[in-house]
Amino acid sequence: MVRFGQLVIGPAGSGKSTYCSQLQKYCEDVNRTIHVVNLDPAAENFDYKLSVDMRELISIDDVAEEMKYGPNGGLVFCMEYLLDNFEWLEEQLEDFVDGDYICFDCPGQIELYTHFSVMRKMVEMLQRLDFRLCALYFVDSQFMADTAKFFGGCTTALSAMVQLQITHINVLSKMDLVRAVDRRRIDSFTHPDYDSLAAELNTQVDKKFSGLNQALAALLEEYNMVSFVPLDYNEEDAVENLLLQIDIALNYDETVDPKMPSDDEVMDPEEAL
Repeated sequence: MVRFGQLVIGPAGSGKSTYCSQLQKYCEDVNRTIHVVNLDPAAENFDYKLSVDMRELISIDDVAEEMKYGPNGGLVFCMEYLLDNFEWLEEQLEDFVDGDYICFDCPGQIELYTHFSVMRKMVEMLQRLDFRLCALYFVDSQFMADTAKFFGGCTTALSAMVQLQITHINVLSKMDLVRAVDRRRIDSFTHPDYDSLAAELNTQVDKKFSGLNQALAALLEEYNMVSFVPLDYNEEDAVENLLLQIDIALNYDETVDPKMPSDDEVMDPEEAL
């Protein structure tokens, strides 16, 4: 039984939950089945309907009260606890049928995707359940208007790609909040020329960093894996176009059998006249 999942990851405040909300609304409009799963034990408010909430198993407040951990340590503990009790999540996902689409809204602690192995293990466990997964790495476009920050965002995205080892799409979020002058600047970052950007960065920082800048550019150029899809909710087809790219990456349409409409959805021919 193949099920499809988006692993929505990225730094805190990068627009992950907003995307989950927009995706759910779009899927409802086009009669496409989607379930949103909260994997953030520290989440508080949601603009979307949850199908599964890991806070029912463990929350950051539970850990802070009983273990006296801080926010970061508590979050790592919660994710490791979820892994140790993965049968709970497996049971929650049992109701989702073949071809269903699941959106996993993940925590904003970037170390979970770049340093710790917890999310990689999560991916492996979901794959054993026949999940076909795509990671969406969200980066705030306002953060990326600066060349130095762009290099930081690219290397972090690459680290997450290498760590998770699944289909991966990088998303420039909050494009609807970017000024026109910055938008032109950001457009040059969607499919970047790293050598030119490194040369530009060398004019902005101390000369002692030029070797580091060139090394980072060479690394990103060698892998040639990091590009960005801009996401602007002011554009009518923004979510649809992004979802299409994800579907293509996951071979969604080639795998899912067409679903016959229910009796309630079938219109009487006389009513159509």
